[in-house]
This record gives sequence, C-alpha cells and structure tokens, in this order.
Amino acid sequence: MAQNTLTIILARMDESVRREFMRIIDSLEGCGLHDEKEKGMADLLIMELGENAEKEFPLVNQAIHSGAAERVFLTSKFIRPEVLIEAMRAGVKEFFSQPLRTEEVKTALLKLMNEKSGPVTKIADRPVKHGQLFSVIGSKGGVGTTTVAVNLATCLKEIHRDKTVALIDMNLVFGEVPLFLGLTQSFDWAEVAKNIHRLDYTYLTSVMAHDESGLYVLSSPVTVQDEFRAGPDIVSNLLTEMKSMFDFIVVDAGQSMDYYAKAVFKISELTLIVTLLTLPCLINVKRILDAFARMGYPADDQTRILVNRFLKRSIISEDEAAKTLQKPIFMNIPNDFQNTMGAINHGRPLTSQSPRAEITESFKELATRISGAGTKKKGILSWR
Repeated sequence: MAQNTLTIILARMDESVRREFMRIIDSLEGCGLHDEKEKGMADLLIMELGENAEKEFPLVNQAIHSGAAERVFLTSKFIRPEVLIEAMRAGVKEFFSQPLRTEEVKTALLKLMNEKSGPVTKIADRPVKHGQLFSVIGSKGGVGTTTVAVNLATCLKEIHRDKTVALIDMNLVFGEVPLFLGLTQSFDWAEVAKNIHRLDYTYLTSVMAHDESGLYVLSSPVTVQDEFRAGPDIVSNLLTEMKSMFDFIVVDAGQSMDYYAKAVFKISELTLIVTLLTLPCLINVKRILDAFARMGYPADDQTRILVNRFLKRSIISEDEAAKTLQKPIFMNIPNDFQNTMGAINHGRPLTSQSPRAEITESFKELATRISGAGTKKKGILSWR
C-alpha cells in the first residue's frame, strides 16, 4: 500500500454496514483498508455501536488507547444525545448516523486525508478571529429583550459590512428570534451541540439561518428539556468556538439566570441588562446585579443598563433610576410602539422596516458605542 494512503480498519461492524463503508472507501483514491499483517498502526479505526452503546464505550476507550489506529470514528443506528456527549469526551471526531450518508462519510475521510498529506488549502487556514460576545438579558418578561438583541445584531451588521455577525437565541421558553427576522427556523444550538465534533466555520454557516445582509442566526431549541440536556460546558465550548469564527456574537439570554445563561455571561465581553423605568423592573435589575456580584461574573465594568421604551416624562426619571441602582444608565431606547410592532409583525428588523426612525438611529448608536465603530478605541475601552 502506498505510503500516503489513508489506512482504515473496520471493526465490530454489521456486514451490510461494512459493505457500505467499503464501497465508499473504494471510491476514494488514496484510501484503503489496513492489512493487519502489515506493521504499524492504521490511520483510522471505524467502529459500530449497537443499541446499548453506553455499555460499549469501554471497548471504544480500549480501541482509542490500544495503538491500533491514530484516530477513531463511530457509527450507529441508535444515536442519543448522551452517547454523542460520551463520544466527544472520549475524543471521537466523527459519529456517522445510519443509514450512512455517503457524502458525509466522504467529506470526513477527505478531511482526514488532507490533514495527513498537508494540502495547499486547509479549513484550519481560515484566519482565527477574536470575536466579541454581547449578551442581552431582560429584567423581566415583556421589556423587549429580543427586540434589543435582534436590532443590535442587525445594526452591527449594517455598520460593519465586512465583518461576520451571529445572533443566538438562548431563550428556552419564549425563543422568537427567527420570527423577528422572517426566517424559517433551521438548526438550533442544541442540534449543533450534538455535532460539536464537526464544529467549524463551514459546518456552522451551512446549518445556521441567515438573512439578506449576511447576519447568521442560531435558533433556540423548542424541546431541549425533552430531547437534549446540554450542560453549561457544551454551551461554553460552542460559544468559545464561535468567537474564533465570528467578529461579533449577540446572545438573547431571555430573562433566565439558569446555567445556560450563566455560561453565556461568563464569557461575554459585555452584558446588557434591558429594563423599563418602572419599580418592578428596577428592583429586578438590582437583583440581577447582586447575583452577578455573588457569582463573580460578569464584572461590574462589563455590564450596562439599557432603558427600553424610554419616555422623557416617565414617573421615575433616569437620574432616580441610576441613584436607586447605584449604576448609571448606559443608553435609552425611545418608546416607538408603531414602528417596533410593524417591524415584528412583518418579520423585519428596524433597519429595513423604518430605517430613518429615531428608534432605529438609537439602535445604530448602541451598536456603534459597544463595537467602537468610528473611533480609535476598540473593544472594552469603547464602552466606558
């Protein structure tokens, strides 16, 4: 067998599945089955898991540490979230569902062949970004958290046309981000987490919804509690990887302080707390700030208070709110029910629905201030 051939072992596999893998392997030049009589380890071992996959993981770990092959891929017709998580923890890079999808298997094998031979162009050659993550949390339901997150993201994309911007819906109870943009809900972040082993820019952008401006959107899982219990480590890994792929990421964290939201706050460069100038909302803002102080993150200089639906003649003034919270108000977004509801009902951001409205200009100012656009300051210095 040629020295640069990708050598593969097919182990513990149903005969029909083995034949299908052999058909795919035979169709690729530079790919072949490993002859166990030959000295040295194979490049790849592909192993099939049965219905009781959890009980077979000792065999997987044994295969990984046996020295028989440099890498291990798995396949099974019984795919469950806990199995995928265990596979990821074991260091498995690919997990093929059955029936096999030929192109999926070919892509994985070609990628491994490229890594072995050192191609001129690699996926890894894409420049690694150091993206900024902005999280948005509401002081209570109905304060406009999603409106802020959606319009902040769309304004960031309009201001930074040459930058990549992602919007993630982490509101598990009332996730509505796709509706605000007139997008069909595609993959959600729990489904992406299931495929964490495949996470790269090409895969992510192929499964995320996107609008005409090029804004990428990752939806909230509708039935996450029933189908997939992703832990905070999975969410942290996903967002950390995304920060290396996108220039700006906006996360709609809803009104929750659950462990998903905490994972977001922990790695956010800036957290916006959305409130109205009402006593119940301000009390909740104080509770959120106190909770952040107890957790130790985000730091006080990484949080900003944003007043939505601002009225100049509000019963509680901006100064009174700042005094109560012992923290200044970062910005006010004016009250504009007609334009805001028009945009939501048409599934369009304000930049498209009402580009010259005062509220749209306010969101552009917000995006400009937190991203440092038009100033010499960048990043955290521009928020002060």
